[in-house]
Amino acid sequence: MPRSATVALIGGDSLMGREIRDVFAAASPGVNLRLIAADDEETGALTEQAGEATFLAGLDASNLEDATAVFLAASVESTRQAMKLAPGSGLIDLTYAAEDKPTARLRAPMVEPKGYKTPRGAIHVIANAAAIAVTLVLNRLHPHFTVRRSLMHVFEPASERGRRGLDELQQQTVSLLAFKGIPKKVFDAQLAFNLLARYGEEAPQALEEAELRIERHLATLLSNSSQAPMPSLRLVQAPVFHGYAISLWVEFESNPGVGAIEAALDAEPIDLRVSEAEPPNIVGAAGQSGISMGGVALDRNHTQACWLWIALDNLRLQAENAVAVARELV
Repeated sequence: MPRSATVALIGGDSLMGREIRDVFAAASPGVNLRLIAADDEETGALTEQAGEATFLAGLDASNLEDATAVFLAASVESTRQAMKLAPGSGLIDLTYAAEDKPTARLRAPMVEPKGYKTPRGAIHVIANAAAIAVTLVLNRLHPHFTVRRSLMHVFEPASERGRRGLDELQQQTVSLLAFKGIPKKVFDAQLAFNLLARYGEEAPQALEEAELRIERHLATLLSNSSQAPMPSLRLVQAPVFHGYAISLWVEFESNPGVGAIEAALDAEPIDLRVSEAEPPNIVGAAGQSGISMGGVALDRNHTQACWLWIALDNLRLQAENAVAVARELV
């Protein structure tokens, strides 16, 4: 990435924005990253970048016109505004607001085949982190040991609903311990000390919408790479603040055994914990690149199948793929 390039980040102080700042600083030292507010209320807010105080610039055309790539990491509304202000810029969408646009292309460089290209002027929509993780695993397995079918349970963290989701889970936990009423603006249900297969009817976004998005993204990523069969999927909202956990069941045409499966998976960006080691967890995965895997075990009731356990930092994995796209554009 040229040192003279300028990259803009809309939502510089959001959860995803802060993650992008960390990854970008490590991957592109010396490149100018312009932090832009998500709305007028945030414009001029003080934040920190590279150890120095800085202000969030306003979301207007003058702050986007010289940017060769623009991260969209705030709200759906800010993404729509940015698409109007800078339609010709290299837009990298992490809000999914541009997903249905004709020029949108789903991106995840971590699992894309070598030489993968997108048309000029495309809007780069970064795939969901759970879809990236499972594609990475199936891409490793299917070419060596033909996968007949698979099934995945995805445990979603509150951070997938942004800062509001984190705050509500925290407030629910504190309120329940204090025997007080709990806020339900995000989930419209009690998430603290609970698991949810569905949000309440008044939730602004249904859990089923997130499940369908993971399914769409996974189908697209697999069709672009290994052509492994599409897994069956169930999304569960977990009472955790951060990090995906995924239980993946895989049936093979001919089961190669735990050792061969582990050997096929044991390479970056997968941090593999072999059978004797403790399986990974979301606390240990926080802030880590790639994905962590372990708990590989044969299915005792199905000789051709095995179980795998996956943990990952959802924000970090998306940020890594977004920064990889930015490096292609400038």
